[in-house]
Amino acid sequence: MKEKNIIFKYIKRYKWKYILGILTLFIVDYMNLYIPQLTGEITDGLKGRTMDLNGLYQNILKIVLVGIILAVGRFGWRYFIIGSARAIEYELRNDMFAHLETLSMGYYNKNKTGDLMAHFINDLNAIRMSAGPAVITSFDACIMTVMVLMKMILYVDIRLTLLAVIPLLFIAAGGVYYGRLAEKRFAEKQKAFSDLTDQVQESVSGIRVVKAFVQERNELKAFAKANKDNMDKNMNIVKLQATVMPLLDVVIGLSSLITLLYGGYLTITGTITLGRFIAFNQYIGMLVWPMIAAGDSITFFSQGIASIKRIQNIFNHKPEVHDTAGETDYNINRLEGEIEFSGLSFRFTPETPNVLENISLKIKKGGTLAILGRTGSGKTALANLLVRMYNVEPGMIAIDGLDIRKIPLKVLRENIAYVPQDNFMFSDTLRNNIAFGAEVKDMESVQKAAGEACIHDNIMDFPENYSTVVGEWGVTLSGGQKQRSSIARALMKDAPILILDDSLSAVDTNTEEQILKNLKNNRKGRTTIIIAHRISTIQNADQILVLEEGRMAEYGTHEELLNRQGIYAKMYEKQQLEKQLEAV
Repeated sequence: MKEKNIIFKYIKRYKWKYILGILTLFIVDYMNLYIPQLTGEITDGLKGRTMDLNGLYQNILKIVLVGIILAVGRFGWRYFIIGSARAIEYELRNDMFAHLETLSMGYYNKNKTGDLMAHFINDLNAIRMSAGPAVITSFDACIMTVMVLMKMILYVDIRLTLLAVIPLLFIAAGGVYYGRLAEKRFAEKQKAFSDLTDQVQESVSGIRVVKAFVQERNELKAFAKANKDNMDKNMNIVKLQATVMPLLDVVIGLSSLITLLYGGYLTITGTITLGRFIAFNQYIGMLVWPMIAAGDSITFFSQGIASIKRIQNIFNHKPEVHDTAGETDYNINRLEGEIEFSGLSFRFTPETPNVLENISLKIKKGGTLAILGRTGSGKTALANLLVRMYNVEPGMIAIDGLDIRKIPLKVLRENIAYVPQDNFMFSDTLRNNIAFGAEVKDMESVQKAAGEACIHDNIMDFPENYSTVVGEWGVTLSGGQKQRSSIARALMKDAPILILDDSLSAVDTNTEEQILKNLKNNRKGRTTIIIAHRISTIQNADQILVLEEGRMAEYGTHEELLNRQGIYAKMYEKQQLEKQLEAV
């Protein structure tokens, strides 16, 4: 896709509004030409006593009518052109957000949140300016300039017009150089704003860590550096504009000086009338706006082009994980929960080593698989592959006997309830957080899920119960409360497959036992995968997988693994000793 196609695709949707807007703008510019002419005719008529009172009233009425037409017309072109630009910004922002939702995890691993926020704010604003005000300024810079010059030549004098316009030609020549420089500096400004936004976002999101490690001063220094860079890049644009605008005034001043000297001479010698001399000065004044508009249009288009390139980079990224035509079976509507791994090996990028290697096992429908292992052994990667956050080679993962890549993504994810490690909570009410993703969202179902996750009593202790709004990332909840709220959200989905990724690490032993008991009673016939570090969490599972550096170190039941006296048995003995020491 070419860069220009991004914006022109949206402009095409509003082409009739743009056409009407440009026609209205043409009428406004054309009618503007008559005000100096009418002023000149009144001046000559009164000076030469060739105009009576009735003629004066008629000319004044004409000026009033022109004024009314201008007022209506200016509203019209703003409605059509500026309104269309706003609509384009709105639609582009929606499409951009929708596209970001389709992108795979690999994209978000490489791109920062602050940078994406800058795209949604500064870049889309620059594109809107290039789709709205830039169209108006470009039209005035070209069409209005030509119309005014023709009026100056035909109504006043060609020699005076040519002399007065000579200085204005320097504006057109300098505009090309100014545009190239403005585009480069605006791109640097946008990047600096992205870095600043990202710095603020990370510092605020990690404020508890910053305070805990007493790093406020260092964070302030880092912010000051990013803020200084942002200010410098903005000042580069301001300095450029501060240089160009006075030069523009100088050129316009030279044109006005020529008009006064030579125009005054022609008036004194009788070559042109006083009224036409006055009209000519008004026409020179009317040329000031197109000259300024020329600079503005170059600025708007330069900034817009820089932003379009940045937005284009987002749209150029295609999701790595998607339904493939000819490969996906769209007749699948529901999953039963039988899962099989066949020689599963996976790495995040071609440059990195395998995080999982040759995993082969089968989970029967309604069975419970527990996964145990040290940090970095590939437990979470396995969970992410089951919900297809990343792609695997065909045949490595099958659900209900079907290759996971043949199952539509929507069907796959609707049939899996996943509680991730980070336990993300939206800045919303507890009820909406728990009901997020569920088809049935009535209070009875919410309370039932909360009860099974052992969070109901805590919620009822809050001042507003289920209407309590949790802070960003759930900061107003404890770690255990966030985990149990996330479990309730997953249970609310009532999916055939449930994945708990280290979701009980922040709850006490008694609460953990109650949650596991509830899961056993309420999820009969449904498949459950539990990832944990504590053996007490997973010892009653049907099968236990011990991962070591991404490989299957051990696999079997709790009793079988204890009898092998391997990794699992050593971890069990260690945890039992720790438990005894805690009791003492």
